[in-house]
Amino acid sequence: MKFLFPCAAAALACIPWFTLAQEPAPGWLPSSAQVHAALQSQPAVRAAAERVRAAAATQHALDVGSHEFQANSGFQRRYVPNEQRSYNEWELGISRTIRLPDKARLDREIGSSTRSVADLRLEDAEHQVARRLLDAWMGWLRSSAVAEETAAQDQLLSRERDVLVRRVALGDAARREMDVLDAELATQAAQTLMARDAALAARQALALGFPEITVPLAAAALPEPQELPDSPQAWQARIVQESAEIAMANGETTRLLKVAERTRAERTPDPTVGVRVLSDRGGTERVVGLVLSVPFGMDYRSARAATESANAAAAEAEAADVRRAIEQGAWLAVQAAQSKCAQWQSHQQALAAQTASNTRTRRAWELGEASLGEYLLSLRSLRQARLAETQARVDALQAAMLVRIDAHAMWHRSRSTVAN
Repeated sequence: MKFLFPCAAAALACIPWFTLAQEPAPGWLPSSAQVHAALQSQPAVRAAAERVRAAAATQHALDVGSHEFQANSGFQRRYVPNEQRSYNEWELGISRTIRLPDKARLDREIGSSTRSVADLRLEDAEHQVARRLLDAWMGWLRSSAVAEETAAQDQLLSRERDVLVRRVALGDAARREMDVLDAELATQAAQTLMARDAALAARQALALGFPEITVPLAAAALPEPQELPDSPQAWQARIVQESAEIAMANGETTRLLKVAERTRAERTPDPTVGVRVLSDRGGTERVVGLVLSVPFGMDYRSARAATESANAAAAEAEAADVRRAIEQGAWLAVQAAQSKCAQWQSHQQALAAQTASNTRTRRAWELGEASLGEYLLSLRSLRQARLAETQARVDALQAAMLVRIDAHAMWHRSRSTVAN
């Protein structure tokens, strides 16, 4: 079931059709089948699914109503002194409170709203878990990429040491340069171990948090980040439109408005209608009659109606606050995706320049025109540039995927599917 509001529907209509479809996840992300299994098995999602079942039961209870048939009976023995006789007398009755038609309609609407809000809570639970999965997966990719980069730098320094050993043997380099390079190699080895441990920890956290996801032995090569297709305004509009939190807050407001209306309707009490059968004086007298009872609505019912009306007004204000927060979050998410893509481009340019500078510095060191210290300093700068580019690449990809998840363009089912 779609929960479209006039202004949101108008905004959605402005979004090109191709942005509304579910986009296939890139190959460096887990498969959609694994993601679906992981989402459904999470405790938060399972709890939300059980609350949907509870809401369905509540809806059925409200549909049928709480009034049920009541049976009553009585037995007495009458003694008449003037007649010097005793009579057995009994009474049977059956009655039921009749729910007024307007109240029955409101109960059905409250039940429907209750079920709708529960469906939206399930959708939001899946959405929040999808965000957590993306964060865990990208955290593993980030730490794995850093570990690979530091390991590559460690291997590079090892090769440079082999070169320096030959130069020292030939008399082209001083022995003290070996000490400097060994110190640099030891420092790099420590950083490699730290990066490897961080990657193992991230992998373990991903495997334990989402056991349904198959984590490959080695992370896939990451593509170059691309700018988001379509305009930022279109993505922001879709994030707001698809937000389960907004729909949930609006649905809760609708439910409480119906509850307030239902409570006001209680000021007109439901009548109780019944049939009564009596046998008096040993059966010589028989009575059959109808019974009608109507309670009088007093101050309590009015106070309850005022309470529920205030609750509905509070929910309406909270829904407006939720919408503002989602709109702000949508702007920040799209802005972050754009900014991080631009940052990665800058880091890529810096890496290219640093790589060229390091190549020239190494050549100068080989020719004796630069000291080993200068070359090692250039290597450190190159390592920093590579790590910065790697992390910026992961950050940009994660920001773009987060926009797609928030817009329900990836890793989401349609609301009609969730409701079923």
